[in-house]
Amino acid sequence: MSDPLAVIARLPGVEDAVDEARQAVDRLYRHRVLRRASPAVSAESSLRGARASAAIEGADVALDALRRDEVRDPVVQGALRASAELGRLGSTWRRAPRQVLARLHSVAAAGLVDESELGRPTSSPERMNGLFELLEAPTKAPALVLAAIVHAELAVVRPFGSADGVVARAAERLTLVEYGLDPKSLAVVEVGHLELPYEEGLEAYRTGTREGVARWVQQCASAVTLGVREATAICEALQRG
Repeated sequence: MSDPLAVIARLPGVEDAVDEARQAVDRLYRHRVLRRASPAVSAESSLRGARASAAIEGADVALDALRRDEVRDPVVQGALRASAELGRLGSTWRRAPRQVLARLHSVAAAGLVDESELGRPTSSPERMNGLFELLEAPTKAPALVLAAIVHAELAVVRPFGSADGVVARAAERLTLVEYGLDPKSLAVVEVGHLELPYEEGLEAYRTGTREGVARWVQQCASAVTLGVREATAICEALQRG
């Protein structure tokens, strides 16, 4: 049986980048704060991730304003709802990815499009079917490779025509959680994407070349590593009290 994700995992530079991210996550999970405060770190990671995801879309707001519930921007609110929804969708992601994406779009795009358009893909059914097959098929590739491809396909294909970037980044985090790299959802991978040349990475992926795809997966690995740095800062803040 073919394993296209395993082929991607063997592209030049990918294995080392993925290994570095894996090691960073492993170090994070050994942080002593997580023995007692893992849920608090995950909740703060979710908030910071939503803020960063909205910022990538051009809706950059202060974290403190989110904590005070002062922001009514629909993009920001959609990112917050999508982030909050992930904990309820995990068990469904492997067996019904269409259902999960529809739900993520419904919460992310509320207030941006007509209610009749929520959760309804408008384009590229064949390519989306290919993505669902990747999610459902066995693979020897690391979870990070799958998450990177899920993210890129949703961001590039834009199946819903609205809030696709927010959905793509939420789906990446969900994949990292459900496929075992970051089961407690601690790494703020969205912050990593905000710090990196996000659109350039997606443009590289759009070329469809081995080099372009490898560059995107390496960028996603770097985003995870940066997201671990952000999560470590959360842990240390909690440790200081």
